[in-house]
Amino acid sequence: MKKFLIHTVKILLITALVAIALDGLYTYIFFQSKNRGKIETVFNSHAQKYDVVILGSSRANNHFVSQMFEDKGLKTFNYGMSGGHLFEASLMLKLMIERKYEIKNIILEADLNLSNDKESEGVSAKFLPYIHNSDVIRKQFESQENFNELYYIPFYRYIKYDSKIGFRETYKIVRKETTNTLDNLGYYPLQKHKNGNMKNNIVNLNPLQHNKYYEEIKNICKANNINFIAVMTPMCENVVGMDYFEKVKKAYPEIHNYENVVVENKYFSSCGHMTDQGAKIFTARIINDFFN
Repeated sequence: MKKFLIHTVKILLITALVAIALDGLYTYIFFQSKNRGKIETVFNSHAQKYDVVILGSSRANNHFVSQMFEDKGLKTFNYGMSGGHLFEASLMLKLMIERKYEIKNIILEADLNLSNDKESEGVSAKFLPYIHNSDVIRKQFESQENFNELYYIPFYRYIKYDSKIGFRETYKIVRKETTNTLDNLGYYPLQKHKNGNMKNNIVNLNPLQHNKYYEEIKNICKANNINFIAVMTPMCENVVGMDYFEKVKKAYPEIHNYENVVVENKYFSSCGHMTDQGAKIFTARIINDFFN
């Protein structure tokens, strides 16, 4: 029995040491990543200066053409993240402030994402390699149910989210493989597809009366003298339940409603995402209204 216990302790000790070593190795590799995604690019950057920073979900990523702002002399980057919620948009802004970014204007896509205040696991996982090295990242995750496991168990976060920050991703970082995430100043253009989903029903969708992370973004902008511009972006003409946008306007009167600026299906890749042509029409209107 004594030998069995000693043997078990040795195995546990070796396992713990291997986990600590792998955790340190993976984290070190992510510290070298600067050309694969928006989150690691911000974390591994120094103070930047922007006239316009765009935040939100894919409806920001696909709808705001950064180069059109640049053509007006406004240094701009689109930090919209496909699949992201306001949880991640808030954390991205906090990370920029922690990195001493100087930002004049924040454009926040705030519409469908106001209906929840949960994290998007697939996107938020990409912040986790840095959880021990950033106070704002640690604090953001403290409210999550699995925080203790993520923070205190070595290598656990890399195993749990292997598809996002596991071996495959670290291998690509070491190989210095790039992605298209940072192309076009963060804007991702879409094309028209004959099989695009041109039907959407948002009848049962309701904005939260107090979205914690939306309010955080608004308050961070106020505290740092950043001009805050929150907008609702277009959806195609087939959407059922468009009174959702009226509910948003009632709950958050400061949000500018642009859902009907582009409506024709020919300008949409899917019902919630415009093509590059539609995005250019929409972006031109935003620039004219706020930066002319």
